[in-house]
Amino acid sequence: MMNKAFLILSIIALLHGGHTAKILGVFEFNGKSHFQMYEKMMKGLSERGHEVHVLNHFPQKKPLPNYFDIDVSGSVPNVLDNFTIDLVRTWDTKTMLSFIWDFTRTQCEVVLKHPNAQKLLKSTEKYDLIIMESFGSECTIALAHKFKVPLVAMVSSVALPWTHHRIGNPDHPAYIPSYFISYGSQMSFIERFWNTLYYITINPANYYFNEIPTNELSKRIYGHDIPPIGEIAKNTSLILVNSHFSISGPRPVVPGFVEVGGLHIEEPKALPKDIQKFMDESEHGVVYFSLGSLIQVQTLAPEKLKALMDAFAALPERVLMKYTGDTLPGKPSNVMTGKWLPQLDILSHPKTRLFISHGGLMGTLEAVYAGVPIVGIPLFADQELNIKRCVLQGFAVRILYDDMTKESFLSAIRTLLDVRAKYQEIYSANAKKTSFQFRDRPHTALETAVYWIEYVIRHRGAPHLRSAGADLPTYQYLLLDVISVLVLGVVSFLYLTYIVIRSVLRLLLGGKKRNKSKRQ
Repeated sequence: MMNKAFLILSIIALLHGGHTAKILGVFEFNGKSHFQMYEKMMKGLSERGHEVHVLNHFPQKKPLPNYFDIDVSGSVPNVLDNFTIDLVRTWDTKTMLSFIWDFTRTQCEVVLKHPNAQKLLKSTEKYDLIIMESFGSECTIALAHKFKVPLVAMVSSVALPWTHHRIGNPDHPAYIPSYFISYGSQMSFIERFWNTLYYITINPANYYFNEIPTNELSKRIYGHDIPPIGEIAKNTSLILVNSHFSISGPRPVVPGFVEVGGLHIEEPKALPKDIQKFMDESEHGVVYFSLGSLIQVQTLAPEKLKALMDAFAALPERVLMKYTGDTLPGKPSNVMTGKWLPQLDILSHPKTRLFISHGGLMGTLEAVYAGVPIVGIPLFADQELNIKRCVLQGFAVRILYDDMTKESFLSAIRTLLDVRAKYQEIYSANAKKTSFQFRDRPHTALETAVYWIEYVIRHRGAPHLRSAGADLPTYQYLLLDVISVLVLGVVSFLYLTYIVIRSVLRLLLGGKKRNKSKRQ
C-alpha cells in the first residue's frame, strides 16, 4: 500500500508540472548490503519519472522504466557469502581502516577500467545530478567535477567521521561516540578520553592515508588538472545517512544532513509456501538466525557450530537458519535452513520471536522495524557498535564469539523468550517501543530522501544547506585562536597585577625601612 501511494503521489506531481531530471548514480563498491539502500533510492527516483543511470555490480534482472544499469559486475571478485569467520575475526580498527581506505581505492581503480565505466568517463552525457556512496576512497567523486553537476552523498551506515567534516556537521566527542568505538552517548572519563583521541586524529589520518593517495589516483584517471577530492567534496549539497535517532541516538545536524534510516525496507511480502507452512505451524514461535550476506556460517569452528546446534535442539521454538553450505552437521529436527531467506518477511511474521544476528546494520534496522528482540554476535566493522546500541535500548543481549557455548546461547535466548524469565517482558516491550519510535515519521525514509534530492535538483545545487563550519580551518572551528587570546589576556592581566602588587609592596616596605633608619 505504501509503494502504491508513493507511485500515485509521483504521478500527481508529474502531472502538475514536476521537473524530471537525468540522474547519475555511482556505486563502485560491490557490497550487496550497501547497494540494497542505493538501489531502493534509485528505483524510487525512476518511479518519480526521473531518468536514472546507475553504475553498479548488481544489474536489474528485468528492465525497469527510466532505470538504466551501467553494469560493472565481474570487474572485481564477488564478496557475497564469501567471508570466513577466521578472516573477519582478524579485523581490528587498523584492519578496518585499511579496508576502507586502501582496499576500496584499489578496487575503485579496477572498476574504472571496466569497459562500461570507461564509456562513462568518456561520455558527453548531460546530467542534472550525481548521487554516489560516501565510504572509502571515493575515487569516483571527480565525476561531479567532470559533469559539472551538484553532488549528493549517501552513507549505508551511520555517518563516518569524515562525512560530518565535509558538510560541517557538529561532532562533539563528549557525547557522540566515534564510528570506530562501540560506546554509548553517556561515556565515562576513560571512554571520553579515547573518543576524543579518535576525534582529534581520525580526520587528519583520513587526509594523509586516504585523500592524498586518492588524489594521485584521480590525476592518473581524470588528468592532472582535476581538483583535489577534498575541494570537490566541498560542493556536496546533501548527505543521506542510514541512521535514525530512535536507535542511533539524537545529535545536532545541519539541514544538508538527513537521516533516512531503513530506506531499504519495503512492506513485508508473502512468504514462500514452505517457509510460511513451517512458521504457521510452529506452536511456540520461531527463532531466525542469520550472519548476513558476507559470512559463511559453515566456516564457524566445529565446536561453535555444534554449540549452536545443541542449543537449537533444546528449544521448543522452531528455527529458520540462513546457511549456504551443502549439509549442516548435527542439524536438529526443529531447524530449517536456506541459502537465501526473505529476511524482512520472516522478521515481520507474527510467529517470529527472536533474531540471532551478527549485528549488520541493514538486518538490525529490519529487526527494529519488526519489533523483534536480538541476540547479537558482533564479529567486525560496525557490528559491535550496532549491537551495543540495541543493548542500550534494552531489547538485545550480546554474546562474544569466544564465549559461544550451548549454555551461553540458551541463557541469552531464554532471557529474551522464556515467559518465566525475570526481564523477558521488558525486552519484548522495549523492542516494540523502539519499533514504534522508528516507524513514527511524517514521511517514509524513501519519501524523505526523494524530497531532498528533488530539492537539490530544483535549486540546481544546495550549498546553503551546508554549515559555514565546513570551511573553517581546525584552529578556527575549535576556537583555538580565540582561546589563545583569552588565555594570553588572562595571563597578561595576572602578570601585570603581580608587577603592580610587587611594586606597591616594595614602595611600602622601602618606606618603612627608611622611617626606621631615621628613628635610629
